[in-house]
Amino acid sequence: QASQEELKAAYRRLCMLYHPDKHRDPELKTQAERLFNLVHQAYEVLSDPQTRAIYDIYGRRGLEMEGWEVVERKRTPAEIREEFERLQREREERRLQQRTNPKGTISVGIDATDLFDRYDEEYEDVPGSGFPQIEINKMHISQSIEAPLTATDTAILSGNLSTQNGNGGGSINVALRRVTSAKGWGELEFGAGDLQGPLFGLKIFRNLTPRCFITTNCALQFSSRGVRPGLTMVLARHLDRNTMGYLQWRWGLQSAMNTSLVRDTKSSHFTLALQLGIPHSFMMVSYQHKFQDEDQTRVKGSLKAGFFGTIVEYGAERKISRHSVLGATVSVGVPQGVSLKIKLNRASQTYFFPVHLTDQLLPSAVFYATVGPLVIYFAMHRLIIKPYLRAQKERELEKQRESTASDILQKKQEAEAAVRLMQESVRRIIEAEEARMGLIVVNAWYGKFVNDNSRRNEKVKVIDVTVPLQCLVKDSKLILTEASKAGLPGFYDPCVGEEKSLKVLYQFRGVLHQVMSADNEALRIPKQ
Repeated sequence: QASQEELKAAYRRLCMLYHPDKHRDPELKTQAERLFNLVHQAYEVLSDPQTRAIYDIYGRRGLEMEGWEVVERKRTPAEIREEFERLQREREERRLQQRTNPKGTISVGIDATDLFDRYDEEYEDVPGSGFPQIEINKMHISQSIEAPLTATDTAILSGNLSTQNGNGGGSINVALRRVTSAKGWGELEFGAGDLQGPLFGLKIFRNLTPRCFITTNCALQFSSRGVRPGLTMVLARHLDRNTMGYLQWRWGLQSAMNTSLVRDTKSSHFTLALQLGIPHSFMMVSYQHKFQDEDQTRVKGSLKAGFFGTIVEYGAERKISRHSVLGATVSVGVPQGVSLKIKLNRASQTYFFPVHLTDQLLPSAVFYATVGPLVIYFAMHRLIIKPYLRAQKERELEKQRESTASDILQKKQEAEAAVRLMQESVRRIIEAEEARMGLIVVNAWYGKFVNDNSRRNEKVKVIDVTVPLQCLVKDSKLILTEASKAGLPGFYDPCVGEEKSLKVLYQFRGVLHQVMSADNEALRIPKQ
């Protein structure tokens, strides 16, 4: 937002500070020349409306973008923005062929009923009958990939394999999706499998209004018993900023009508659903609470009742690494029994392990299904996950330090040179501020501070920035904007990739004050 006059004033001030002719020492003169040239390059960019427009919108990467040599110099900032976006689109189209967006699910069903519903007479003559028999009774694997053909057309290939109690089958599907406009898209689907015959489907999505959309899915399934048509329609509407309402009608092998209300906020997720259909009719209420912590912990519970019986579910999920979320849900129902469902989401892959514990409502099964996963999780988190994440973070920081070592060394040398060149100006500023009982920076440090006792083993990494901050004082005021302070004259990053702060001890009107500011936080002293 700086005006041309403010830019010129800052340019003149830095030129006076770094002008080579003001320094007689040969070493200081060389350092001053280098910093003076950097200031001049910055002013060349910011004083030109075209290059400033590019830098203001896209930063240094915009200036380094290939293709600017074809841009006419007389274009307005708005035209420059359009040109940059065109170049961006061309680059994105070149990357289309590299994006496949793979998604997959692996589900392994485990029968552990022998742990709680054990019939000893069945195992009297079987060797090893003293141990409960836990077996895998079903598996499901599905995978899909996308292949962008053009900016509006995408091909999708998917397949799945399933087996249960020794019997199974699979299918493969190919879909072609086209985005027809900003309001909708259409998709043609073709499939075949060893248990089912050919499948032909059509999906259409359309925004009716800015708050309402409709989805239609038509399908024809060919089999030895003839053709089975199917139709599903979903009408959805935004009731308010956080609430959606859905009406669904499904006709075919399992006809049903369903209406649901979904409210999703920053701290909670609520669902109410009612379905009337063949063979299942039910009512379901679900609530999920989202904790505002760095692990994105969520606790959920639901009640589902219908012609099939009643099911109560409760569970939790938590982020265990940057790309992984682990969750566990206990399901207690009549006549379904007790089950434990463990799910791991790793990027776009999902691993699901439903464990059936008992066909009856046994308190012991409910207790172990609830307490067991908690004990195992906290043990694994303390002994495996936490040390692994700590080591991974250290490796990433070390890699980042190595990759930026030469750049940081250059910045450090520039900052030290700038501090030496500032000494005379700072002396004059302090004399002027003392005369008016103004703002004097007594001490200032920038970097990583350790104030928490739990982190006392970590090393403090700070640099002294008293001189650079005093040099920025003007008319007994120091104003820093919302940006990383590592870019200020006389500053550099002493701890790459780590959280940094600025601590200032200053004197104003003869009274000492202290202030602590986060790296990207704006700062204005003296405080009002």
